[in-house]
Amino acid sequence: MFGRLIPRDDQFFDSFNQLAALLVAAAQKLVQIFDDPTRAVQHVRALKEIEHEADDLTAAVSVRLNKSFITPFDREDIHMLVSRLDDVVDLIDGAARRYEMLHIKDVRPQGCELARVLASAAGHLQQAVSAIKKPIDLERHIEAVKRLEEEADGIYHQAVGQLFANGADPLDVMRWKEMYDSLERTTDYCMRVAQVLRSISLKNA
Repeated sequence: MFGRLIPRDDQFFDSFNQLAALLVAAAQKLVQIFDDPTRAVQHVRALKEIEHEADDLTAAVSVRLNKSFITPFDREDIHMLVSRLDDVVDLIDGAARRYEMLHIKDVRPQGCELARVLASAAGHLQQAVSAIKKPIDLERHIEAVKRLEEEADGIYHQAVGQLFANGADPLDVMRWKEMYDSLERTTDYCMRVAQVLRSISLKNA
């Protein structure tokens, strides 16, 4: 079915790929915030620009959706896919702003690990989006996102347990508990994108 419908509006697929690329760029910028805290302010600002680009692209897809007579697949699915991708970019931006707002100075290793797992999940989502017409490849990347989500859960539980076990400063506990929550929740949302991609693939097989 996809093979017959693609020529009717390639722009939608281009937009999916562009939005997925922005998701990867946002996740990589978040990693830089944790890896290079001395330049966190600059990285947070750069990430905000990426988030604005994603918002603009999502809005443009919505406009195109309203104007297009024939779409590659269900309008509801197109809207859901771009919305979920944009949601993850928003959550990454939110994590970066929390980092800044909480005045985090000493970066904990588990924070870096969670950011890297999130970036890996974003990379697999980008590959999954590009493989939307290839069910076998798509499923491989979805399974990778699921494994990374589970890895993030493990890191999160260990990290939070350590926070409360070591008699850390209460303010530091509060800062990092919120930071860990934000990073783990964002990785969970990556799986939501993967589930939308799987549903689209199954419906159009």
